[in-house]
Amino acid sequence: MSKFNLKERTLVIIKPDAFQRGLLGEILSRFEHKGLKIVGLKMVHLSDVLLDEHYDVHKNKPFFNELKRFMKTSPCVVLCLEGLEAVSVVRLICGPTASRTAPPGTIRGDFSMSGQATVVHASDSIENAKREINLFFAASELFEYSKCESEFIYGEGERE
Repeated sequence: MSKFNLKERTLVIIKPDAFQRGLLGEILSRFEHKGLKIVGLKMVHLSDVLLDEHYDVHKNKPFFNELKRFMKTSPCVVLCLEGLEAVSVVRLICGPTASRTAPPGTIRGDFSMSGQATVVHASDSIENAKREINLFFAASELFEYSKCESEFIYGEGERE
């Protein structure tokens, strides 16, 4: 048995700017090519109630209402990804929130110029990932399955 947690999960929101610009496939492929497993995926219109709960830490900030308005301009795609150190790996793939200075090769570095229209949201900690996944997905919407390629993604000591 592995000492690593291959079942670490994280949440990603593909935001309205990415959805409108036709970047959905490109963004999904980056996570898949890295070797992360998609265990939940759906397209949603975000409600005020869900956005209030999701962005609770920003409720008293001056940009909060504009953020909510922006997140409701288009459907979003939410996904739950699973893999070894999934939270930190996804954050690296997305790049820093300051999109204009995000490194090339990251999602934000390649596709965003904005501080608000940052193309994606990614959970920033294991604790927040668990909370966010529970906000956006019912247990019945998350799937357990094996992928045959895991032996080619992880080294022998990293596999379950």
